[in-house]
Amino acid sequence: MTKKKDIKFLRVTHLRGPNIWTYRPVIEVWLDIGELEDFPSDKLPGFNARLTDMLPGLIEHRCGVGERGGFLERLECGTWAGHILEHIVLELQNMAGMKTGFGKTRSTAEVGVYKMAFRTRDAIVGRAALDAGHALLMAAVSGESFDMKSTVARLTDLVDRYCLGPSTANIVDAATERGIPSIRLTEGNLVQLGHGAAQRRIWTAETDRTSAIAESIASDKDLTKRLLASCGVPVPEGALVRSAEAAWEEAQDIGLPVVVKPVDGNHGRGVTLNLMSESEVHTAYAIASEAGGSSAVLVERFIPGNEHRLLIVGRQVVAVARGESLRVTGDGSSSVSALVASQINTDPRRGETEEHPLGTVNVQDDEILLDLKRQGLTPASVPQDGQKVLIQPNGNVSDDVTDLVHPEVAHMAALAARVVGLDIAGIDLVCEDISRPLAQQRGAIIEVNSSPGLLAHIKPASGTPRKVGEAIIRHLFADGDSGRIPVVGVTGTLGTSLIARLLGCLLNAAGKHVGVANGEGLYLDGRQVHKGDCTGFAAGERLLINRNVEAAVFESNARSILSGGLPYDRCSVGVVTDMGQLGDVTGFHINDDEALANVVRSQVDVILSEGAAVLNAADPDVVKLAALSDGRVIFYAMDEHNPVMAQHRASGERIVFARDNHIVLADGETESRLLDLAKIRPATVKHPASVLAATAAAWALGLQHDLICGGLRAFDASKKTTY
Repeated sequence: MTKKKDIKFLRVTHLRGPNIWTYRPVIEVWLDIGELEDFPSDKLPGFNARLTDMLPGLIEHRCGVGERGGFLERLECGTWAGHILEHIVLELQNMAGMKTGFGKTRSTAEVGVYKMAFRTRDAIVGRAALDAGHALLMAAVSGESFDMKSTVARLTDLVDRYCLGPSTANIVDAATERGIPSIRLTEGNLVQLGHGAAQRRIWTAETDRTSAIAESIASDKDLTKRLLASCGVPVPEGALVRSAEAAWEEAQDIGLPVVVKPVDGNHGRGVTLNLMSESEVHTAYAIASEAGGSSAVLVERFIPGNEHRLLIVGRQVVAVARGESLRVTGDGSSSVSALVASQINTDPRRGETEEHPLGTVNVQDDEILLDLKRQGLTPASVPQDGQKVLIQPNGNVSDDVTDLVHPEVAHMAALAARVVGLDIAGIDLVCEDISRPLAQQRGAIIEVNSSPGLLAHIKPASGTPRKVGEAIIRHLFADGDSGRIPVVGVTGTLGTSLIARLLGCLLNAAGKHVGVANGEGLYLDGRQVHKGDCTGFAAGERLLINRNVEAAVFESNARSILSGGLPYDRCSVGVVTDMGQLGDVTGFHINDDEALANVVRSQVDVILSEGAAVLNAADPDVVKLAALSDGRVIFYAMDEHNPVMAQHRASGERIVFARDNHIVLADGETESRLLDLAKIRPATVKHPASVLAATAAAWALGLQHDLICGGLRAFDASKKTTY
């Protein structure tokens, strides 16, 4: 094969909102496949075998065939390089741990040039997968080798670095199931759920209801213990000390064995258990003092039993995991370090990323070194064949036991979270049997943690995975609450900027704090805060993240949809005035009216089922969009006798028109004569069809008639810096 058989990327665009391909964000690529246009997959000797050897997972791709092996069938029949690249990129993302499945490739009017789109959860990862996929495809075409292992490792690293962590993703997925929109606010795990004034924010297991004071209390173990004890929650006896000598004195007062831990530690760091001698206590004090941020250290009574982590969300225990001591078994020839590497760290649940519920074990950790010393061992020691060696007595909480928890234990754990003040908490509890009351077995709560880890409950080593994300969403949003504010999209080229501003004024008259993003600027409560074209995604998102905005209106057109997608996932009302002209989308490979209509339909595709499409009945192409709306349809036109209007009204639906110079709302046979057009300001009434469109949208949103009339009278189209 010659080097001319290659693919050029003509354009790569991240479409962040709903677009011509799908509701979800995609990367769209314009491809020139050059001479490969003459070489579909069935005309490249050995290509299919080489590709499937590299990517055996392609057998799972159903493609347009709709069944397992569908894409391989397409390969055998012959398909082109753009389509093949689409599936390679999807498979590489899947192999890197970012599960995706949507992709499409379409030819253009230019021979050899294709448009390809594929779903990605992060633009950086998606672009890297695209480049890697291109290299892999060329290697398969030419018969050259390809380093799959390092490629997947690099992509996996990018997924770990840039994508939401699994705990946050679990919450976001639960929100999506409820129809609650989400916006990622940073490259980390700070996510907004919902829009505008209805939004909530999460940062993994922290929410905007999580009190900073409560977090400070939870980080002070001594204060936490005192507060819990005052409310009758069982905690281990103990005291705060500031020297190794004082630690030993306290240990003797309490009675051996004891536990030594940092007063301000978390996640088990610096904690040493079951201490029986003065030397052990002195060593443990040094470990705890170094691990914490304070010279103060806690000495507590050692409680025999298993460690448990109870996840509290709101006032409920939603998941419980039980821990186990970590041991290795000697073989008579391997060191402790080697046994840990082969018997513990090979566990697929262990790793350094958030994807792993358990961390890797480092035998050089001070706590582990002390436990080995107490057994007369070091990391270099070689245990006898069959000898059991304790490596870690705690910190391995991974077995689900939620269904075994005694109601009194659950009550105590939930009470502990409330006493500290945390809305989401991880309660660490030690007892021998979680199915019995703590008082019967001298069990106790040893820690209350803010921002608890969720992965052990989502992916337990054994037992039932728990719907932690769903519980957190229920905590943040009441039943029936979608986290949405009224969102209106206005698409077309006929007076759309005017319609958006006028509708903003009408919503403002109804007492809403309103944001408007249109071709003239960005408006908040009638005041222009940014001048210039704001029909793009970034400007629109500014409104959705604004906690003061109670309703938002967005103008878009075919060009802005093609450039970045719509700035919202769904809308309450979608207004379409016209399709625009092919000249508006020059350079986007939109070559006929059908393709243009496929772009504009995006506005109607995103209308909520409880919402409405407001369509211009005077434009036959716009009328055709009515069949695509999941919500109701309101037609508007100056002429009530328009056949579309008459038929729609006869079927019991709503229309808006002008009669005798008055705006009229008709709902089947019922009519409401709204306002004399002469009472609207001259600069506004010069565009009567735009007035009707805005009125219809306000009606669809449920605004009262007198408020609509008041807003129409107040609006002045001549003032561009206000509504």
